[in-house]
Amino acid sequence: MAVNKMNQSSLLLYIHGFNSSPQSHKANVMAEYCQTHRPDIKVITPQMACFPEEAASQLLEIVEQHRRDYRIALIGSSLGGYLSVWLNHKFGFKAAVINPAVRPYELLQDYLGEQENPYTGQKYMLEDKHIDQLRTLDVAEIQAPTDFWLLQQEGDEILDYRDAVVRFKGAKQTVEPNGDHSFVNFERYPSQIIEFLEL
Repeated sequence: MAVNKMNQSSLLLYIHGFNSSPQSHKANVMAEYCQTHRPDIKVITPQMACFPEEAASQLLEIVEQHRRDYRIALIGSSLGGYLSVWLNHKFGFKAAVINPAVRPYELLQDYLGEQENPYTGQKYMLEDKHIDQLRTLDVAEIQAPTDFWLLQQEGDEILDYRDAVVRFKGAKQTVEPNGDHSFVNFERYPSQIIEFLEL
């Protein structure tokens, strides 16, 4: 029997970026907005595993746990944006992607070796096999660009904003001058994001 999505509760899955955490500013902004204005939305911001294969398994586990009872939508920041494309490809979830990584398997070549997450203090070794794991999660072409809202700032010092503009062609796009990789003044957007995600 088909699930009636209109009767499902809403779940917002926030996927943070590389060496970040649920304590990141944008994650907190979204959690606080929902707590204050939309307490009916369940917000999950997992501490993502350091390694892509484990992170992917983690996300699948969360989805399997909740998708029967919840209408799920995504926010993905940086590397979380890349993972959001992968989840959208598998399940069709709508997603807002913020300064998303388009080809992280190229970017993270420069980060091979010992890493430390500044939020958690966790130390780990990023190796070639982890870059290969990232490649396996790549989606060649986004099948439903209208599922996405790209929030991008041109002043991103980590990623070339133009890559995301091309990658998310056909999606809703908000491309702002200046800013940085953290996405300055993100506080302007929570209500619009929730509306776009139809939660």
